[in-house]
Amino acid sequence: MALTPISDHLPPALLEACVVLGASHDRLKELYQSRPLGKDCNGTPELSLLEPEVLHIVAPLLLSNSLAQCEAVSSQGRRRRPFNMKKKERPPSAAAASSCSVQGIPGERRNNTSGDISVPKDIDLKALPQLCFPDGLQVTNELKEERFHFLVFTDVFGNRTHGVVMQYYRLIMEGTPIYQNGHGSFHSTRLYSAYGFCVISKYPYYSALKDCMSCLLVQLRTCRLSDMEERVKEFTARLALVPVPPPGPLHVMFSLPPLDIVLPAREDEDCPPVDLDLQISLLCFRPQQLLQVLSSLLQEQRVVLFSADWAQLTLVAESLLLFLKPMSWQHPYVPVLASRMLDFLMAPTAFLMGCHSSHYKDVAAETDDLILIHIDAGTVSRSQCDTVGLPEIPIAAADCFTQRCMSLQLHFQLFQCQRSSCSDINEQRAQKRAWQRSLNMDIQKIMLELMVNIFRDVSSHLNFEHRVFNSEEFLKTREPPEMLFYKMVLETHVFHFFLKDRLNRKMDSFARMELHTRSEMQKLKCMVVNPRRPTMQEIQARRTGCHPEAMLNKRLGMSLPNLGDHPQVTLQTQTSLTKILIYDPILRSPLKCMRVFKLPELPASLSLLSIQRFYNELILQLGKAIFCVPPENSELLARFCYLRGLINTLCSRRLEALRDFQNLYKTDTSLFPTQLVAWLVDSLLLEERQLAERRPELKRLFLKVKTDNERVSIQPDDHVKKFELPRSRLAREAFVRCVQESGIVKDGPTIQRLFDALTDHVDEKQVDPTLFKDVYTFWKEAEAQDVDLPPEVVDRLDNNECVYKLSSCVKTSHGVGKIAMTQKRLFLLQEGRPGLWEITRFRDITEVKISSSPFLLLRVPSLCIRTSCRAEGFEANLKTETGLWDLVIREMWAGRRMADQHKDPQYMAQALTNMLLMDAVAGCLHSQRSIGSASKLAYFDRIKHEVPMMVPEATSQTLKHKINPSQDLAEPQTVHVLLYTPGQLSCSDTEEGGNPKLWVALSGGRVVVFDAASWSMLQDCIQVGNAQLNCMLGVGQDQVWIGSRDSVIYIVDPRSMSCNKQLTEHRQEVTGFAVYNEQPYSCSAEGTILLWDASSLTVNRQLLLTCDRLSSIQIHNGMLWCCCGDSIVEIRRNGALQRRISMPDDLLTMPSCFNSFVLIMELGQLWTGCPDSGELCVWHTSDAKRPVKRIPLPGISGVNCMIRVKDQIWVGCQGDRVLGGPYGRQLRSLVLVVDPGSHAVQKELQAHSDTIHTLCSAEHRYVLSGSGRRDGKIAIWNVD
Repeated sequence: MALTPISDHLPPALLEACVVLGASHDRLKELYQSRPLGKDCNGTPELSLLEPEVLHIVAPLLLSNSLAQCEAVSSQGRRRRPFNMKKKERPPSAAAASSCSVQGIPGERRNNTSGDISVPKDIDLKALPQLCFPDGLQVTNELKEERFHFLVFTDVFGNRTHGVVMQYYRLIMEGTPIYQNGHGSFHSTRLYSAYGFCVISKYPYYSALKDCMSCLLVQLRTCRLSDMEERVKEFTARLALVPVPPPGPLHVMFSLPPLDIVLPAREDEDCPPVDLDLQISLLCFRPQQLLQVLSSLLQEQRVVLFSADWAQLTLVAESLLLFLKPMSWQHPYVPVLASRMLDFLMAPTAFLMGCHSSHYKDVAAETDDLILIHIDAGTVSRSQCDTVGLPEIPIAAADCFTQRCMSLQLHFQLFQCQRSSCSDINEQRAQKRAWQRSLNMDIQKIMLELMVNIFRDVSSHLNFEHRVFNSEEFLKTREPPEMLFYKMVLETHVFHFFLKDRLNRKMDSFARMELHTRSEMQKLKCMVVNPRRPTMQEIQARRTGCHPEAMLNKRLGMSLPNLGDHPQVTLQTQTSLTKILIYDPILRSPLKCMRVFKLPELPASLSLLSIQRFYNELILQLGKAIFCVPPENSELLARFCYLRGLINTLCSRRLEALRDFQNLYKTDTSLFPTQLVAWLVDSLLLEERQLAERRPELKRLFLKVKTDNERVSIQPDDHVKKFELPRSRLAREAFVRCVQESGIVKDGPTIQRLFDALTDHVDEKQVDPTLFKDVYTFWKEAEAQDVDLPPEVVDRLDNNECVYKLSSCVKTSHGVGKIAMTQKRLFLLQEGRPGLWEITRFRDITEVKISSSPFLLLRVPSLCIRTSCRAEGFEANLKTETGLWDLVIREMWAGRRMADQHKDPQYMAQALTNMLLMDAVAGCLHSQRSIGSASKLAYFDRIKHEVPMMVPEATSQTLKHKINPSQDLAEPQTVHVLLYTPGQLSCSDTEEGGNPKLWVALSGGRVVVFDAASWSMLQDCIQVGNAQLNCMLGVGQDQVWIGSRDSVIYIVDPRSMSCNKQLTEHRQEVTGFAVYNEQPYSCSAEGTILLWDASSLTVNRQLLLTCDRLSSIQIHNGMLWCCCGDSIVEIRRNGALQRRISMPDDLLTMPSCFNSFVLIMELGQLWTGCPDSGELCVWHTSDAKRPVKRIPLPGISGVNCMIRVKDQIWVGCQGDRVLGGPYGRQLRSLVLVVDPGSHAVQKELQAHSDTIHTLCSAEHRYVLSGSGRRDGKIAIWNVD
């Protein structure tokens, strides 16, 4: 099969083409003869406007041919045609330089049979002359100053190409004799005509390309008109040799005399490089006007920019689109409209366009509903309207933005006041670049903070499983003045694409800032998800105007959490904030260190030999840079490897290029050019392939390419749904999906019980759409209900309490009033009396029963509640509400008892959800059986009668807390591996980054990260492959290694929470890690052990152990101890066998193997466990003849994991008895604490209802245990 051209797989070059535009020689001569130019009566030079046309296109050769065809090109005869040659006299185009080709354009683009011309397909050559001369091509008799402006071209797919235009005036005719009717005359008038030079690039390098054009201008001023073409070709050819830096911390510098020019790198793959002064918009507009402009763009209005300076139009437009990030403008974008293109402004769709300020009055008078932005005047208005009339950005975010802008220093002169003047122009430019970069970063952070403050709460209203955004639910949490703004924005295309990224869990700059700027309350909200209601703190804040988080300013511990200080964690996830805290670290964080790599001098001659010499020198310099980069700086190392691989590819050094890309794959997979590498592998010659097969690293790369080619490409699902009520009857499966999409509840078992409640006493087990609508409406109306509590009541309640249910006015044993329920207590709002009377807290209830009380000649049902705090009970004549109140109070009582005994706040949150669902079912089923149907949701009240509620004393004393890593998922997931990393591992630029972290590996390659200071979830999904994860290890200060069943070691950066590195040296699943003297070891199932250099990510040593399955390794006293299935093997670090401890004979007859061990060197003990044996074996390492000690574990069917903590051995087990539990019939699994000295079990701890898969120690103060999917929780235990 024929190879596709390599140009299809290469990144775009810096220069796409250089287009020369101007007036033809014939037209200039005709103008000169017909009307010589002079000055008018006022002495002003007369101007004449001509029709510009494309004179030449100078395009780089395809890079794949840049060297291979140089010999042929240089041997061709060169024929130059001066710019003033007639079109009819143009010779066929020929490549005049090794890396560029020139083509004349006689009216339309000509096909080039040589195939060398590469003119951008999305450039309209007919419109280009108008855009390059938007005021028209001027011919004058006085020399005018050069002018620059910038263009943006957009194709039908939204891909943008950028142009930098220089208008340069040149003397065309002086003292030319003119013959008319046979008589000669002599005109002494000078004639100057404008020429346009347009450099076209896929990258918005406005400043850099303007500098390049300025360097070209130096040459054009001193050359003859006939040599201008040659100068342009040489200029284009040299720029074609400049590589564009990949995203990351590496800029590229090159010299075009007299300037050093820098190409800044992109921040990441999805962001363009920032090569303009972002403060231009802040200098043109006050913060209030700039907010109006951003608001109009977010609402996708028809926006027109006006300025008398053509250059400002594009620069301001580009800065505005950068300010919208992560939003991406999806509509027509033409920042420069020529005078003949004003009809574009009549387009009915949203757009962003720009035109000259001289058209401002006409456009304002003749168009409707355009947002008119006058850059020169700094005003924002609407056509044919006195005001803008658009909803404004929410006031809290706007105030924060305004305060930020006031702190910026926008003038370089103020920065330079106290500094010495630079005597070298390049030194001065470097100083200005450093200042500009710092300012640009500050501005970008402010703009990103604005977007985060506006859209922070969006993620809490997403259903990731079904890709649904609950817009109605989101809007209900907005303040009334903000409602219209959000309604407008939520319907836009830019917001739709923003939602796609959030549903794809994209970890971009928005997600990182949102994570790092969470307040303590927002972190606590992530711990437990309760139905949304306003808290007392938020109600108080509304009334006083005080920020609800201003009181929560105490910093949680930087090391381990003190869970005793925060027993109340049932907070709400409601309401937008009336004010937004300004996070000072956003601007105080230091700039990311950037490295500037200077290219060798661009060749003066463009011969084959000169280009080869340039590339050779470039490869040599890149090699030196790679050698000098510290191995721990893998981010910078990856950029150098990428550049060298790209240059080696251009030089047809395929094996060297593949080796560079293999090194790149280990250090940063985000840069790995998959298609280019596949093309290189397919293009290898036979001898090259044979040589590559002898290199193990290239052989692995070939295997990866082959695997990727064979893998079926699956298009990712990126649709976004809005919830819609069903229109047909719902069976069980459809009902579960519809409830999850609605945002009522995610938990699958709870939805199943809701289905049973709604279909109770119904023969056909389907839910009617009308009934579903009633339940949904009841739920949402209850969420929106805001109970108006007196200030005295609000002051008596806890800040995080919410009122979830309120009775009608009833007679009680303590007067007449309304009974209110929060997640913590019941209280009575007495009629005619201020304040509240507390009935009871749920944890203090001792009895709830229904009785009857006399009323005239009747007996009325009443509810009796007895509590441990009072001798007398409380009685309320709730009449028809009695049955429902009895049901919900019992459920809340049982849920509170479960939460307190199991130290798990999720039980109370679940009971609260059950209570609200019972209320909705009873309110929608208008029948006598409604209470019976609602009782099917009384889950905790039912199971307390099925299983003992009491937790064993040892468990209650040792258990500290429980967390749920699957709280955002519909079903619990198995906790496969746990890793605790201390606070210094991932210290980032922000204050929050120094906290310790808990890394949790769930099923399907999903990793969840908790802040171990507050146990709030930091990152709900880091996807590392799709296979099961077996082991994790913290390496150095900035790496977390994760071993997978797919044989890959994934490396996660704790700062960015992203996985951009992979180690593929193992052939089978990676099963274990160990570390010795800061050098990590890894092992795989077939017996391979690798010793790594953590800095360079290279293998220092490889050992091969013969065994059935190597499941884990440990290092003690410099010796490797390996768990090898039927034996524990001790080997030296050079691979020499020291000893082998085999499984007892009676166990050899069983299908069992060692899966965990603990070595206590000071006692000479080796403890082992097997998954199919309910006992522990203790071996004496100092005396092999002593018999093995076997410790039976009653009630245990297998041992899954063991760790040593202080002087104890903690054992994770699987029980052999099946009991009823919170989620049905499940395994009884224990954590055993064993004393190594006495060989006795000190504690039996029971907190999981499924197999315990992993144990983890947190600085020997806590032990964490993770269980299987039927439980899916993590228990946190105190260590004695």
